[in-house]
Amino acid sequence: MSSVTVTEAPTGQELLLSTSPHLHSRWTTKQLMWFVVLALVPCVISSVVYFGFYQLVIITTAVVFAAGTEALIQYLTKKPVTISDGSAVITGLLLGLIVPPYFSPAFTALGAVFAIAVGKMVFGGLGYNIFNPALVGRAFLQAAFPVAITTWTIPQFAVDAVSKATPLAAFKFDNVVTPLTPLVVGNVGGSLGETSAIAVLIGGIFLLVTGVANWRIPAAMIVGMLLFGGVLWLLDPAAPDPVFHIFAGSFLFAAMFMASDYVSSPVTGTGMWIYGLGISLVTVLIRVYGGLPEGVMYSILFMNAFVPLINRYTQPKLFGEGKA
Repeated sequence: MSSVTVTEAPTGQELLLSTSPHLHSRWTTKQLMWFVVLALVPCVISSVVYFGFYQLVIITTAVVFAAGTEALIQYLTKKPVTISDGSAVITGLLLGLIVPPYFSPAFTALGAVFAIAVGKMVFGGLGYNIFNPALVGRAFLQAAFPVAITTWTIPQFAVDAVSKATPLAAFKFDNVVTPLTPLVVGNVGGSLGETSAIAVLIGGIFLLVTGVANWRIPAAMIVGMLLFGGVLWLLDPAAPDPVFHIFAGSFLFAAMFMASDYVSSPVTGTGMWIYGLGISLVTVLIRVYGGLPEGVMYSILFMNAFVPLINRYTQPKLFGEGKA
């Protein structure tokens, strides 16, 4: 969602017009973006540890093509080139971390171009995009290359062949429950940045402690997963337990880095809770009753579409406001 703030200036001076977000903090927008990049470093390291150095080729490709696409579009439209603010780098880095190990660099490049061009710049650039650009790119890859995007690699330290599938796929299609320990440390199949809960939490906690990320959205998603996942688990013994839901797949990664995207998430406290709970509800329904083992990507994109309405109906009343 985007809006414009008009700041009054003394007589004879120009007014300051600025797009959302309008929240003030001790960090500049540029600093916030690069803090997020820093927070993703543990996930990058984890991907290399479990799947090999080649994963840096995939991640670098995503970053280069995301930043390059944004710079090219801004140059062609005669707008200031702003890739130094880090937002395009984050989109590329996130996209590179949510594809499978050894994913095609050519496909990765296409996904990065689509993420920036269609997921961000077509709306007007930073501050205007409705949907999370990295997830838009991932959704494009899911539709364009469904086999490649669901082909997984056994981690270097895997103890059994079950690790070739993601924990969610192993449970859904083979009724195999992955123990909690591999899910926490990351010795399981999955997308590059999502397998290690430890790596995700290190980066996520850094963002929360520094005030870069708001704690409400991750908290709402975890509470929602415990609530909705727990209810379905009690009603249907064949469903996975809520703790498995939290640590398996991309749930934690999405809670810390995807759902809390500044532009495509709500700005009110109440709205953040509604948004996070909604993501968890849709995720559980897709995982348990849908044809796909994972549902976080579609859940966030689905709730992104409702963010303008959530913001509208959760705005606090102005002082003195009443019915006409």
